[in-house]
Amino acid sequence: MKKFAKILLACLCLLLASAATLLGYSEWTVSDARHYTYDDVDAVPYNRVALVLGTSKYLIGGSPNHYFKYRIKAAAELYNSGKVDYILVSGDNATVQYNEPRQMRRALIQAGIPANAIYSDYAGFRTLDSVVRAKEVFGQARFTVVSQAFHNERAIFIARHFGIDAVGYNALDPSAYQGIRTRVREVFARLMGLLDLYVLDKGPKFLGEPIVIGGPIPCQALSSIGTSQPCLPIPPVVPVKKPLDKASVTNTAVAISAATATSAATVTSAATATSAATATSAATATSAATATSAAATTSAATATSTATATSAAAVTSAATATAP
Repeated sequence: MKKFAKILLACLCLLLASAATLLGYSEWTVSDARHYTYDDVDAVPYNRVALVLGTSKYLIGGSPNHYFKYRIKAAAELYNSGKVDYILVSGDNATVQYNEPRQMRRALIQAGIPANAIYSDYAGFRTLDSVVRAKEVFGQARFTVVSQAFHNERAIFIARHFGIDAVGYNALDPSAYQGIRTRVREVFARLMGLLDLYVLDKGPKFLGEPIVIGGPIPCQALSSIGTSQPCLPIPPVVPVKKPLDKASVTNTAVAISAATATSAATVTSAATATSAATATSAATATSAATATSAAATTSAATATSTATATSAAAVTSAATATAP
């Protein structure tokens, strides 16, 4: 019985030693990514997008979460310093009541960040999901991660594994008393991160359709440092000409012929109408001239008759006067 207990104790000690070795190895490996993190905002290199890793605004007891507060402050510092042009907030969206990206977006807007410069990733359930989706869904192969230093190290380690050129800007850490549980959890999270990458070969839970951050903005950076970055050339507008098939050519010819015939018919009708109008006008003028001539002849005849009558009357009167 004592021999069995010794064997069991030896197995337990071996298991604990192996676990401690793995935890130490994961801590050492992931911590090496600290060379890509920055504490001073002026030293952070320019990237077009900052990825803010999600956390809840409030703790379970309802008190404010200082991890959330300091990450929002760090993201605002990057934007206001011209180190980034856009901010991608990524976190868990488990329920309607618990929505990390929505909380972060509202906090950034309250901090003075324009709403059109903030994009939301509602499927950032884990750090791995947030980092990989920033590349595969939002098209960013280079960005700045915003979180506390220990979290940035793990996020950058994951990013480098997937070929992403990521750096980190370290937000302030809460006091040791407030962050003791998070630090302990981070030790095991680093070990699980190694297992996910090298043993389980895990990827994001969801991907989806690509989302373009900012859209194409040819040669127009949104920060002073961004002007030194390459910009998209304005593509020339080339009209697309579609080849006409036989049916289209035949239909076009028929349409042109019909239009020509219609135009000819219209011209003929107009000419006919003009000729008719001219003939009518000529006939009217002839009739009027005839009537005028007849009237003139009648007037002349009447005048002649009147003169003759007058002359006869005058001769008669003279004869009468002459007779005794």
